[in-house]
Amino acid sequence: MLPKGLLHPDMLQHRNVFKKLTQKATDFGTKPYHLKELIQQPDRFSDFSLKTQNFFLDFSRQRIDQEVFEELILLAEETKACQSFSDMTTGKIVNTTEKRAALHTGARNFSDNPLKIGDLDVNSEINRVNREIKAFSSDVHQGKIKGSTGKAFTQAVVIGIGGSYLGCEFAFEALRQTMDPKIMIHFLPNVDIDNFNSVIKKIDPETCLWIVISKSYTTTETMANLAQAQLFLDTHGLSCKDHLVTVTAQKSPGDNPSNPVLAAFHMFDFIGGRFSVTSAVGGVPLSLAFGFDYFERFLKGCHAMDTHALSAPQSQNIPLVAALISIWNTFFLNYSAMAVIPYSSGLSKLPAHVQQLYMESLGKQTSSDGQFLTRPAGTIIFGEPGTNAQHSFFQLAHQGPAFPIEFIGIVNPAYDGESAKSKGVTNHQELWANMIAQSLGLAIGKEDKIPAKYFPGNRPSSLILIHDLTPESIGNLLSFYEARTVFEGFILGINSFDQFGVELGKVMATDIRKEIELKNQTPDHGFDHLEETKKFYLETLFQGSLE
Repeated sequence: MLPKGLLHPDMLQHRNVFKKLTQKATDFGTKPYHLKELIQQPDRFSDFSLKTQNFFLDFSRQRIDQEVFEELILLAEETKACQSFSDMTTGKIVNTTEKRAALHTGARNFSDNPLKIGDLDVNSEINRVNREIKAFSSDVHQGKIKGSTGKAFTQAVVIGIGGSYLGCEFAFEALRQTMDPKIMIHFLPNVDIDNFNSVIKKIDPETCLWIVISKSYTTTETMANLAQAQLFLDTHGLSCKDHLVTVTAQKSPGDNPSNPVLAAFHMFDFIGGRFSVTSAVGGVPLSLAFGFDYFERFLKGCHAMDTHALSAPQSQNIPLVAALISIWNTFFLNYSAMAVIPYSSGLSKLPAHVQQLYMESLGKQTSSDGQFLTRPAGTIIFGEPGTNAQHSFFQLAHQGPAFPIEFIGIVNPAYDGESAKSKGVTNHQELWANMIAQSLGLAIGKEDKIPAKYFPGNRPSSLILIHDLTPESIGNLLSFYEARTVFEGFILGINSFDQFGVELGKVMATDIRKEIELKNQTPDHGFDHLEETKKFYLETLFQGSLE
């Protein structure tokens, strides 16, 4: 049974750990608890940092002390977060509203332990799909599979939105730093026709694959872009059965023999979209881009962090500790946002992926037992690569409303050529100098008699280091954020695996779409029967003018 919602009002008053943390949060508003004082404590750095073989988390500049840390670990114990995580990885129902398992870790399970959901052998199904991906990508690379005109494929366009592309795009952009793509991947998520226009300017129609990713094969934006892609192929005399690949659920419209495609790969109900990078959702594009062996190394990196999250003691469990700090910052210190700042252009797409992963998983108003929370869970996630971020929003970060920041550093960059020096240091060294200085500056602040030059400090941050941008390191990083997110959900007693909040706008768009469809069918159809706002926007759309 899942733990009851921590935030349920009847349970708050009965949790001593909650009361202690609430009191400690009050204490942290006083001067002795300012970060510039805390970071001077003996052994502060060693006491508040954790390391695995190729992953390092420094949380010494978070607004915590040993007592807070111990109470947070007790919070994890009381909510049985690690047990819930273990239950998740063995296929138990953790998505309570949809009565599903959440087995994204099963997509990179290299153990021999059997894994079943009812009568379904998960390992067997995952291995079957991976064998199909390996064979298909190899045949494409060897030129055994070609387009309608007999030319080998050199490019692919991923049609998918949300979890059907964000994680994959992050991984692709990171991995291409260390290996040139064999097949160049472009992404078409937005139904905006200008997104389509920008993509087709980059491709050769005869040498391009189109990969449609949709579990149900009914997602409105994806189906609209699919129709546009089919029109594009028809216009160039090319066939869907030679150029179209689907990643979809078994027996969905995208897996229908009466609508032949070049290949169809299956995805499963037990892996949610935002957790699906290591399934066929990422496996097909990434294997086409770099080869299946490269993708498998990425899976092994994920598996290494999964294993750590499952087996490490709670006080040394990196994603669990990160989740507890996030809860402390959001729920007890009342920060309303968090920034993810990778000091690597190769990780430029990571903030967008973490944004969806976190905000769609944890942006909830009910507990997993169906009770309204006393306050909504989750926080705002945003980010931009450093040092770009420093010249964008760090004015506010240092002197505006405070928010925690996660800095991410790469020990060894992908570039291995000659490095020039400016002011005595290389570019990579300059990058690290800025990353280290920003974290310290946020914590310490600066006294000045001139108010505009005064920096209050006491602004929390963590620093994450990964070894490099190889598939293993990127897999480590992806799995860290996934595990951290679900740990936080288990501790707060909310369901991290549904996303009903994305549905309301889609439903409301249906009536508007019907009005547009009527106008397309019958040009004389008017909008006078609609309320003023809808009428204005629809008339403007069809007039094509603001005059």
